[in-house]
Amino acid sequence: MEIIEPSMQTTSIEGLIVITPKQVTDERGTIRELVRRSWLEEHGLVSSFAQANNTLTHRGAVRGLHAEAMTKLVTVVSGRVFGAYVDIREGSATRGQVVTVEITPGTMVLVPQGVCNGFQALEDATEYLYFFDREWTAGMPGAALAPLDPELGIDWPIPVDVDDRAMISEKDLNAPRYAAVRNS
Repeated sequence: MEIIEPSMQTTSIEGLIVITPKQVTDERGTIRELVRRSWLEEHGLVSSFAQANNTLTHRGAVRGLHAEAMTKLVTVVSGRVFGAYVDIREGSATRGQVVTVEITPGTMVLVPQGVCNGFQALEDATEYLYFFDREWTAGMPGAALAPLDPELGIDWPIPVDVDDRAMISEKDLNAPRYAAVRNS
């Protein structure tokens, strides 16, 4: 039996944390703790969630970059993704920073409110799981950035065909560029 104890790693974006949850593996497979309130509280992290969503995304598709008025804890339950995060928080010491993380089962990212979250599925039928500290409501404050904005310098691993809606939505493709957020 192999036991991996939970750990966390800070990134160059203030509050964006990569988490490895507790995992126990034996001959039958692996059990992962996705949320353990006591561990999150002990580390001063969001410890309660009001909503969870799961997306099924096909290889090469990009979702995001979105920054709703909520903190997110994200991971994959199957497949793997290239996660991209951009700090657009006004007054943040790390505003404009971009961080990328490959997320596989057993890797989680805590995304603070005001940091854009997006990803590209690297395998077919990837299941991405989001936990939110508040429920999503229509019209809630938030922002979005165009994930293909060259100023962000995100090197998406699979080339994105901008004319293929199975790879990127019209809404994400036409979201504001970082220059519009930076200058607001």
